[in-house]
Amino acid sequence: MRRSEFDRAVDEEFGPRGGSLLTDLVLSAVGGRTSIDALAAGVDPRDVWLALCEETDVPANRRYGVGRLEPRRS
Repeated sequence: MRRSEFDRAVDEEFGPRGGSLLTDLVLSAVGGRTSIDALAAGVDPRDVWLALCEETDVPANRRYGVGRLEPRRS
C-alpha cells in the first residue's frame, strides 16, 4: 500500500473524522504511536492501515484492497 492509497482509504472509510483518528488514536500494533507518528517513523502504510482498522473495528471485508484507484483483479 502506498501512502496515497492509505490516505484515500482513510478518507473513504472514516470521512471527516479520519484526520482526528490519525493524530489522536494511539495504536499499540505500531509501537504505541499515532498513525501519523508511525508513518513518520517509517512504518509501512499497510501496517498502519491494518492497525487502524483493527483498533476501530473495521470489518475484514473493508480492510483489503481499499485506497486503490483500480480494484484488484481476481
